[in-house]
Amino acid sequence: MAGSEGEGTSLEFTPTWVVAAVCTLIVGISLAVERLLHYAGKKLKKAGQKPLYEALQKIKEELMLLGFISLLLTVFQSRIIKICVNEGLMDHLLPCSLNARDEATKPKPEATSHLRHLLAEEASPAGYCGEKGKVPLLSLEALHHLHIFIFVLAVVHVTFSVFTVVFGGLKIRQWKYWEDSIAKENFDASKVLKPRLTHVKDHDFIKTRFVGIGKGSAIRGWVHSFCKQFYGSVTKSDYVALRLGFITTHCKANPKFNFHKYMIRALEDDFKKVVGISWYLWVFVVVFLLLNINGWHTYFWIAFVPFILLLAVGTKLEHIIIQLAHEVAEKHIAIEGELVVQPSDDHFWFHRPRIVLFFIHFILFQNAFEIAFFFWIWVQYGFDSCIMGQVRYIIPRLIIGVFIQVLCSYSTLPLYALVTQMGTHFKKSIFDEHMQAKFVGWAQNAKKKVATNAGTNGSSHDGPSGSNGSSAATSAATSAFKGIQLAKLNQSQQP
Repeated sequence: MAGSEGEGTSLEFTPTWVVAAVCTLIVGISLAVERLLHYAGKKLKKAGQKPLYEALQKIKEELMLLGFISLLLTVFQSRIIKICVNEGLMDHLLPCSLNARDEATKPKPEATSHLRHLLAEEASPAGYCGEKGKVPLLSLEALHHLHIFIFVLAVVHVTFSVFTVVFGGLKIRQWKYWEDSIAKENFDASKVLKPRLTHVKDHDFIKTRFVGIGKGSAIRGWVHSFCKQFYGSVTKSDYVALRLGFITTHCKANPKFNFHKYMIRALEDDFKKVVGISWYLWVFVVVFLLLNINGWHTYFWIAFVPFILLLAVGTKLEHIIIQLAHEVAEKHIAIEGELVVQPSDDHFWFHRPRIVLFFIHFILFQNAFEIAFFFWIWVQYGFDSCIMGQVRYIIPRLIIGVFIQVLCSYSTLPLYALVTQMGTHFKKSIFDEHMQAKFVGWAQNAKKKVATNAGTNGSSHDGPSGSNGSSAATSAATSAFKGIQLAKLNQSQQP
């Protein structure tokens, strides 16, 4: 790499370890500042400094709007492009081969005039490093292109996440018809008061989900789960059975609970997490940039990661419904009343329903990363760029990306919204937002009173006695809290 060429070297011929290192530095500082602001906000909120807390939130919003990463690149670009290294280090781990360097398409003059003007105003990095017998670590042009890529990635991820939730939400909202029909049946006195004996094997939910008992049934169950995610992933019998299981377990005192409305609120809360880019997703970006080496076709092989993971998630969610059906069918022949499934965390990976959201978050981000990287290369360097790769690798990659987006919206997200309610615990979205605020305030006051009473008892009685008093008070507060919750919910659901 000649020193005179350093100022115009693009990312096509910049070593991947350089790109990954610079990206790690910039993103790391950005995340550190964001975390610092987050913890400062928690301290202010805890101290009751509401005006300062709101002002800090505005600062965070402005930083996100302007792009803190852009600010960092602007501040540190003059320093980064003056970092000099030995020329031999720049010939390893290249996205394009060394032979393609001379054949690379040069940027258009009008596109780089501003960059060259900036370089002309200060000492040339190539000349600065050339005096030391070295070459620049990263050119201003490459740094500018990296800046654009990070911005494009963020925009594409947010856009794709919104599309997924919007189209998935449309399908989930179609289930409102089922919710309304169930509510109508519950108000039918002739059906409610009439004694009913349910033959388990004749129930629609069991007939469609129970695949028999034995070793062969386990294999058939997984195969059925894999295929089911592609067509009719959720039926009315599934919805009715899972809804009743949730209400019987968590809202037994409120049989009129609107499960569909709760499910929509829970999905909206989860979307707030999905639309963000967490630190572990940035780690994935850095690893990909590091492994994007000429001849490895990393951008192609890595497209199969979200594809395989999406199929695994969809299969697992479908299989949880089968497991719920098996638990009932293996224990009962006939049941007095309605068939009820038992929600449990044991059906989920590592007994954590929330891990499914983590996988969906990763799938959507990685798919957005693939699409963003493709279009960024196309616009920045052209379709024939050596970093783009061969057409036989590009077409399958785009097909996989579209397939992931459609399947996640049409099947996986609705499955997630329904099946993850089958955990041991319910989500805070079970309450309306205005009710949540009142309950949180009430709970905090109750805890303070319990702590005060415990301190008084502790000063008047021995340690064990004081502990028992505190435990009893806490238990009483918790029971009263749950009672108020259910009473409020029951009132809100009255016609």
